[in-house]
Amino acid sequence: MRTTGTTARGIRAPMIRPGDELAAIVADSVLAACENEGFVLRDRDVVGVTEAVAARAQGNFATAAQIAADIRAKFPAGELAVLFPILSRNRFGNLLKGIAAGCKKLTIVLSYPSDEVGNQLIGWDAIDAAGINPYTDVLDEKRYRALFGYDNKHPFTGLDYAEYYKSFGRHIRLLFANDPRAVLDYTKHVLCCDIHTRHRTKRILRAAGAETVFGLDDILTAPVEDPQRAGSGSGWNAQYGLLGSNKATADSVKLFPRDCDMLVVDIQRRLFERTGKTVEVMVYGDGAFKDPAGGIWELADPVVSPAYTAGLDGTPNELKIKYLLDNELAGKSAAETLAAMKDAISHKAADPGDRALGTTPRRFTDLLGSLCDLMSGSGDKGTPIVLVSGYFDNYADT
Repeated sequence: MRTTGTTARGIRAPMIRPGDELAAIVADSVLAACENEGFVLRDRDVVGVTEAVAARAQGNFATAAQIAADIRAKFPAGELAVLFPILSRNRFGNLLKGIAAGCKKLTIVLSYPSDEVGNQLIGWDAIDAAGINPYTDVLDEKRYRALFGYDNKHPFTGLDYAEYYKSFGRHIRLLFANDPRAVLDYTKHVLCCDIHTRHRTKRILRAAGAETVFGLDDILTAPVEDPQRAGSGSGWNAQYGLLGSNKATADSVKLFPRDCDMLVVDIQRRLFERTGKTVEVMVYGDGAFKDPAGGIWELADPVVSPAYTAGLDGTPNELKIKYLLDNELAGKSAAETLAAMKDAISHKAADPGDRALGTTPRRFTDLLGSLCDLMSGSGDKGTPIVLVSGYFDNYADT
């Protein structure tokens, strides 16, 4: 009987640059790790590739000036509201720089007490003490400061995000609200900057009479020229636009990668040709988990995995070993319990009913993407590739 189940290894790779053939680099790096560390690939092992190196290899970057050009094209009136942006220098600072440069009048509406992924603007105790109902009350900056002052700093960055976002231009006005319709008292032209609630927000605004409604997923859906630099076509993403972008330099962002379906299939093909093993491959971004101390939900990307091979579609079908031990197998001997457990797992039904009680049916790609994100991190580990072995094994496998 095998004595290990799922194992995950961070795979070190060369520094990825724009134009590099990423599929070849991934395959070479995985196989070099197998040889150097003395392990082998198995059928249904999973190779995860972080979206950061996928986008970098594509050269999928855009400048603030290119963002500004698309904003001017989409909002020709020269005024708009930025609705419900997340509180992040990395995720939104350079986007706001471009948006602010692309208009003459800008209203920023911040959701409170926190943004949609849990970055706190104000504590709930302060909200309760002020007698404010965040679901109905709309605050301008003057009332916000009178109620809450200047001591509300982000617990990790130490920033006052209201002050930080206001610093991007003298033409910026701040509001604090959670009903998207509140912005229509100030402008009918809105850029929805929420991530996972964006479709609902757009629907509500259009139904309430907004004249122009776009989301971050509608900006840079095609290459855009910097008006000051001929031939300077930007990066782009037809499906997600600016969603999933990160700060690259002081004046540019790296967009979420595009066309990754071809990449994962290419990596899978290369590994099969060299090993005879069918390995599943996925591109992953943020994991879908929440930090218990800061209350921040990690998923600031539009999806955990923008592309994956067909074998990663679906959700697990697992039995709950604890449930079986406490119920059907209670009172049996150790040998009887082991044999019965293996038999139950080997012959489990497509719908196991109560036998699966407590096993949340999350998608394979969300579970594996979260595992890969925790393994690789976003700092200096130097492992943008993760190899997961034995994930599809179970206790009955030998």
